[in-house]
Amino acid sequence: MANPKPLQLIVACAENRVIGRAGRLPFDIPEDKAWFHEKTAGQTVVLGRICFETWPKVLADGRVPVVITRNRALASDRVRVAATVSEALAIAQTLPGQIMVCGGQRIYEETLPIADRILLTLVHAEVPGDTWFPEWRHLPWRETWRKEGRDANYRYTFLSLDRATRP
Repeated sequence: MANPKPLQLIVACAENRVIGRAGRLPFDIPEDKAWFHEKTAGQTVVLGRICFETWPKVLADGRVPVVITRNRALASDRVRVAATVSEALAIAQTLPGQIMVCGGQRIYEETLPIADRILLTLVHAEVPGDTWFPEWRHLPWRETWRKEGRDANYRYTFLSLDRATRP
C-alpha cells in the first residue's frame, strides 16, 4: 500500500502504566470515557477479544471493530476477526476511517513500536492492576496537544503524542 493510514493508539493509563484490573478499567473517569468514545466514533478500532467483550458500545457510533482472536465465531457482517496483530492491521487498512488501537496489553506491546500517534489519558495516580501499557516515555514522541482535567477521584492529562522519528 503506497500511503498506509497512520496507526494511532488510544489509551488511559495510570502513572505506573496500569490500564486494567481483572478485565476492567482500573478507574472510572466520565470525561475520559466521553473523549474515548468521541475519538473512536466512526473509526476502525483494533482490539483484543477481552477489550471487545467488555466494551458495550463498541458497535455504536459507526465503529468498525477488528478483533484479534482465534475465535472465528466472533466474526459477523459488522465485526472483522484476525488471528494476529499484523493480519488485523492489514484488514484495518482496507476499512473506512482512521485506525485506532484500543488494547489490551499485548496488542499495545506489538503496535507501540510502529505507532504514529498516541492519544493518551495519563491518570496522575498509581493504581493496582494486572494489565499495563508498555513504557513509552523513553521513545521519541513529540507532544502536539494537552488538556488538563480532574474529577472527584483523579487528576489526569489528555495528551496527543506524535512520533518524532520513524523506527
